[in-house]
Amino acid sequence: PIMSSASRKKILLKVIILGDSGVGKTSLMNQFVNRKFSNQYKATIGADFLTKELMVDDRVVTLQLWDTAGQERFQSLGVAFYRGADACMLVYDVTQPNSFKTLDSWRDEFLIQASPRDPDNFPFVLVGNKIDLENRGVTKKRAAQWAQTKSNMPYFECSAKEAVNVEAAFMQLAKDALAQEAASDDAGASELPPAIQLQGGAGQQGGQQQSGGCSC
Repeated sequence: PIMSSASRKKILLKVIILGDSGVGKTSLMNQFVNRKFSNQYKATIGADFLTKELMVDDRVVTLQLWDTAGQERFQSLGVAFYRGADACMLVYDVTQPNSFKTLDSWRDEFLIQASPRDPDNFPFVLVGNKIDLENRGVTKKRAAQWAQTKSNMPYFECSAKEAVNVEAAFMQLAKDALAQEAASDDAGASELPPAIQLQGGAGQQGGQQQSGGCSC
């Protein structure tokens, strides 16, 4: 049967935000969702998520943003946390070179755990946060070069504090995830385990694809 445009209207995208502890993952998420910034630093324990609805190319998209505790001991969040992710934001702090160096292992960990169908084209976005601070430790050039070697990953320099580029980075992620979703629809995108789809999003994800996925 032909899918009506109505059934495609609401889309849920699971977005995972990764990076070392203290780089500002929670702040970026809060700035984007609530347009607020707090100087009170409170470590995220385990994992937390917020949702935000936005319009991308005339479609209502709900982003389900998962924020992790950057501490290594929580990396055992493992498969259930990563599974079904539609996009991933990698965050470092431009004043902390170390937080930039660990991006490779965060990215590798993600690809191992989430095991996306097409790892080379998976929607990642690189975010250098805290550009409002003086003591920069990672040059734009260095970050841009790294992003380029990773399938030309989009790269944004942001300030969660001053709301610079935060919206743009999340929008890019949503757009890329949507494009990817459209591309994989033919490959039967309905294999997502409904259990991890909180917010009742399981039905919107694919269900209609069962009948061979042909939209002729």
